[in-house]
Formats: sequence, C-alpha cells, structure tokens
Amino acid sequence: MGHRLADTSTPARLAAPDEGIGRDELALATRNHGLPLEAMRHDLTPPGLHYVLTHYDIPYVPEDTPWQLRVGGRVRRPLTLTPAELRSLPRATTRVTMECAGNGRALLTPRPVSQPWLVEAVGTAEWTGVPLRLLLAEAGVEADAVDVVCTGADHGVERGVEQDYQRALPVGVATGTEPEVLVAYEMNGTPLPPQHGHPLRLVVPGWYGMAHVKWLREITVTDTPFTGFQQTVAYRLRQHPEDEGEPVTRIAPRALLVPPGFPDFMSRTRVVRPGAVTLEGRAWSGRAPVTRAEVSTDAGQSWHEAELEPDAGHRWAWRRWRFNWRAEPGAYVLSARATDAEGHTQPLEQPWNRGGFVNNLVQRVEVLCLDEESGG
Repeated sequence: MGHRLADTSTPARLAAPDEGIGRDELALATRNHGLPLEAMRHDLTPPGLHYVLTHYDIPYVPEDTPWQLRVGGRVRRPLTLTPAELRSLPRATTRVTMECAGNGRALLTPRPVSQPWLVEAVGTAEWTGVPLRLLLAEAGVEADAVDVVCTGADHGVERGVEQDYQRALPVGVATGTEPEVLVAYEMNGTPLPPQHGHPLRLVVPGWYGMAHVKWLREITVTDTPFTGFQQTVAYRLRQHPEDEGEPVTRIAPRALLVPPGFPDFMSRTRVVRPGAVTLEGRAWSGRAPVTRAEVSTDAGQSWHEAELEPDAGHRWAWRRWRFNWRAEPGAYVLSARATDAEGHTQPLEQPWNRGGFVNNLVQRVEVLCLDEESGG
C-alpha cells in the first residue's frame, strides 16, 4: 500500500531524561486537540470540542465529490455504495465515548515522543450510520474470513512507511452486535465534520480511537491476519523494541474531574473558595460497564465513594458522577478513579510501555482553596 522509506524495525523514540517537548511534538499538538475538561458538563460533546487526532492530512472532500465505499475481498457479492445509498439502508444511532489510545502519554517517564497528550483526548458523541454487520451480510462473507480491513483516504509516511491509514477488526467483531460497529455518516445528528471523517467513518464502540477509521473508502475481507503498519508496528504494548507486543483494543476504565472553581492562566491550578464544593466528572470503560467512581482530596491517600448517575442504557458512553466536598483553606491534589463490572480499576502508579498507550493513571488536579480575604 506504499513505499518503504526506512527500516520499520526502528523503534519509536523515547525522550531523554531532561528533554522537553520538541518542535515536532508541538507541531502535532497544534494540529490535534483535546477536550477542554470543563466541556465534560455536556452529555454530548459538541463536535468542535471533541478530541481530534489525525495521523496525516485531513482529506478535502467537497460536497459534490463522488464518494464510493467499496466492500470486497473474501465476499461472494462485492459492493460499491455511495453515501446516499448508505443513508437509504437501515440505520442505528449509538452514544459512544471515544478516547485516544495515547491519552496520558506526555505524563510518562521516560516520555514516548509522539502526540503529547495529557488527559484530554476524549469525547462523547451520538453516531448514526449503517451497522457494518449488515453490509458484510449483504456482501456474503466467506467462511474462511479472518480480518476485515478498513482503509481511509488519509495518506502519509510513518516510521518510514508510505501508507494509507488502515486498521483491521477480527471478523467476529466486525459482524457482531456487542459492540455493533457502524459505518457512520452523522455526528450528533448532523453530517460528519471534515475533521471527524466526512463523509464516512468507522465507529467501534468500546475500542480506542485508532480503530475508528475516518474518511472510510474501502472495506476488505481477508483470509489471513492483516499485517499493516497500524496493526503490527504501531498500537502495540511493548516494553522493548524487539517485543511483538500485545495489541491495543478496548478502552481501560477512566474517571476525570471537571476542574472545579477557576484557573490560573498558565499553570491551570484551580482556585476555589471555602465551603461546599460539588465535584463532578465522568467515568467510562470499554471493557465492562462502570460500576463505581471514587474521589480523593489528598493525592490518593484515601478514597471516598462518589454518586454515580443511574445507568441510562448508553452502554458505550460515559456516566456522570458527583461528590460533595467541604473545602477549607489550603492546597489540595484531587483525583478520581473508575472501576468497572469486571473489577478493572485505575492504577496509582502507571505501568509503562514504549508507545505510551492505555495510560489510565488516576488524574491529579491541583487546587488552592483561598479564603475571601486572601483571594484578591
């Protein structure tokens, strides 16, 4: 799918102990953006506030561009569908919390050099489209099918390999209902914005963002495992360059705080007044439903049960939590953590990997409580 410009066995680079964020990382950070955490108050994230990570360029797709989605490979009846034809098929709408696999990477030591996410690479939207399983059923998947490879229109070079962005799902996931994968054409009830994959994208509820291929133009069923760059080189949990690594798949549990009070411009330290302060945030997990959220006001030394909002039936979306805190003058470090139905919870010390993936270390929010006299 592209030219090899360098040796793909070259591992991703780790920052030196005293190395700050470089110009290359800054360039990535200006192209991509996270969710302002105060926007977690919205049940559905407005598209412009939802996190964005684009590996290469955002394809320019004018409204009058003839776009086609091809479904082929190990199928009995290859399909070619336009967005208009897809809109005429049975549709589904699913509320999904999507998180980047590298969320939290910039907090690791040593730091993997890549998009320098803190904890804001997340968002929740309602996606509308055609269930992928229906398209594959219409195409007639052969019995020897193994993977379903999804190709986007974004094209570039990564670790020396020229490529289209491609990811594969096991055929059982692509044809299943838990989760039900969508070929989506709407976000929050309107056509996909350019940065979110217009006119078509994949949505894989419960999986990290690398699986949600944008600008989708081709679906190919294969009888052998897909070995493309984004599958076997990137998005693996490795301790050493020579490790084969475990694949990154479902989202680990995470809880985040809506920053309380108001911020210092540069440090983002929060300032609150003494008295009753309602702490709130969101919790989610792609592995199993969230069953518990806890809050710490002393840097994780002790934990208190938070009130988790009732399950509204949105299995793949975040849930709001609240905790009433009595603030007294002083400095605090607030944290939150989530636990899901399978007992997965967030660590206080983060296991490290070379890509900086699946980092669900508990959040730390510095808060200064000032009385009225010293508040200014």
